[in-house]
Amino acid sequence: MAAPDFSGQCPDAPVPLIRWRPDSRPVRSEDRLLTMLPRFTVLLGALASSCVVLAAPGHRWVISANENKLDLATGSQRVLPGARPDNLTLLDFAVFPPTVLQIDAVPNTVLGPPSNVAVTPDGRLALVADSIVLDPSRPTGWAPGRRIHVVDLGLSPPAVVASAEGGDQPSGIAISRDGTRVAVANRAGGSVSSFVIAGSRLQPLNTVVFTVATNEVSDVAFSPDGRRVLAAVTQAGHLRVLDWNADGLVARERRISTYGKPYRVACTPDGRFVLASGAGHGNADDTDALTVIAAEGDAFRTVDYVPLASGPESFDLSPDGRWIAAVLMNRSNIGPKTAGYRDHGLIVLVERSGDKFVRRQELPTGAIPEGVVFTPDGRYVVVQCHPDRELRLYELTRGKLRDTGRRIPVPGMPSGIGRGP
Repeated sequence: MAAPDFSGQCPDAPVPLIRWRPDSRPVRSEDRLLTMLPRFTVLLGALASSCVVLAAPGHRWVISANENKLDLATGSQRVLPGARPDNLTLLDFAVFPPTVLQIDAVPNTVLGPPSNVAVTPDGRLALVADSIVLDPSRPTGWAPGRRIHVVDLGLSPPAVVASAEGGDQPSGIAISRDGTRVAVANRAGGSVSSFVIAGSRLQPLNTVVFTVATNEVSDVAFSPDGRRVLAAVTQAGHLRVLDWNADGLVARERRISTYGKPYRVACTPDGRFVLASGAGHGNADDTDALTVIAAEGDAFRTVDYVPLASGPESFDLSPDGRWIAAVLMNRSNIGPKTAGYRDHGLIVLVERSGDKFVRRQELPTGAIPEGVVFTPDGRYVVVQCHPDRELRLYELTRGKLRDTGRRIPVPGMPSGIGRGP
């Protein structure tokens, strides 16, 4: 850890409230000055301490969940018998290149959107969906799981400290902005589960079923005020609006139109828009789109579609909400022997300018790109390349993404990703 730098100002540091009680006895001006000097010293010391808290570098996590039991490189889901345990890779972007830490034996899966990893706004906990279990009666089969693991990032090293049970095949995870509430999409359950965070544990509230399991509720997002949850109902082609009350979630009848089959959903930081992406209903090299939904109070209305490319898997918004980075399969997931196969995926960069979202750039990345996140400072983008078992780092500079050439190998096939504050 570098020594704190006191050369700059610290205007946002909280100033401690120091109460001075007036003395009822008359005090000479020179005595008053002598009396106040120690208090000024305390005040300056407190201000300096506050600045140290703000200036001292902390962890800036990006967390990759890596699976070993399922392979997608052949164009289908293939169970790998006897594979090593799944795991997590933690990248600390407090420095660049980031430091790397591995946590073994944390089950996770590629079957679901890469938003199956979420970090609390204070950076204290990470949640990881354990979506499937291998079926012992079928060596090449699997069944829906129900567990969500809690990782304490404050431990040295970080470790799983608890787990909770959701619905069938918990997938996308969202945490409210105040860090108190959790929503989990249950892809094989037609439902969303709600929890509150109690210390280092998840306390279940309810699981609300609002569609048939085959419609695949894949992902969820909180509105910034935490009063609404938007759920991606993938195979039915819409988002469902849910309200959060004292007992958990209640599903509304409101369904929001989207392009294709929404697989990933997120709200802009200012709460004015909801974005959703997913593949279309075709089976060829078609251009798919990002759905833009205006959010005005309790009302949601689809207002635009932004062309991306073929096969969007996931996207992420920069911390300031200006940029959206989307990763697309680009037919790299259909198997090398299939007509139309390509050996690389794509990244598409979209810029928000006021109320408009504009496609700005497209560049290649590795095959079967699963997850994508901006780093906590918004300067870099991390892309998971599934069959290559690596993370690729891109720099956002002057409105363009640039491949840094840095590749971080991981001990598994990267399948889910999340970032901390």
